[in-house]
Amino acid sequence: MEVRGVKFVFIGATLLVIVAALIYLGLGQRALDRLRLSDRAALIFLAVMLVGGLVSDIPLSANWSINIGGGIVPLVLAGYLWSRAEPHEITRSVIAVLVTGGVIYGLMKILPTEPTYYAFMDPLYIGALAAGVIGYLAGRSRRGAFLAGTLGIILTDIAAQVENALSGVAGGVSIGGAGVFDAVLISGFLALGLAEVVGETREHFARNR
Repeated sequence: MEVRGVKFVFIGATLLVIVAALIYLGLGQRALDRLRLSDRAALIFLAVMLVGGLVSDIPLSANWSINIGGGIVPLVLAGYLWSRAEPHEITRSVIAVLVTGGVIYGLMKILPTEPTYYAFMDPLYIGALAAGVIGYLAGRSRRGAFLAGTLGIILTDIAAQVENALSGVAGGVSIGGAGVFDAVLISGFLALGLAEVVGETREHFARNR
């Protein structure tokens, strides 16, 4: 489990560096504009998420803790994005988060909890990719898709951790740590990427009619 956790953090950190490089080079500007984020603000969030994913979790109680990169920063970013959204978009994105979280929670009940010899991909990656697609379909807009993808994973993680605690599963509870940190990044950026590509394609065809 420890090796698996290190692998996930390494992959998540690599993904953050790639996204930060693309933003620094000026790519994805339209997506950031739709999110109401400047290049500087986006890079700050990515930097804090990267560092936060590598440091120790912040304890909330005797048995509960939260990861900065995979828990606190996505929640702060969500609050920031919602503060700049219209009321109808907030309602739609909240529904999208609940839908995504519910579907992924059910999916993770079906998938094995650990990688197996017959699985072509780690279950957490399958859940992250599914959350990205569902987040886009439920959120529709760039902002709604990103929120649904990231917060859907966090909501699923919280629900699973609460279930484990109520079932008396031994061990501390960490929100947004290890593999969840990775899954949050994959699902959020996949949902945003799908919304951007599909949105750009639709706008292109609308302009050329």
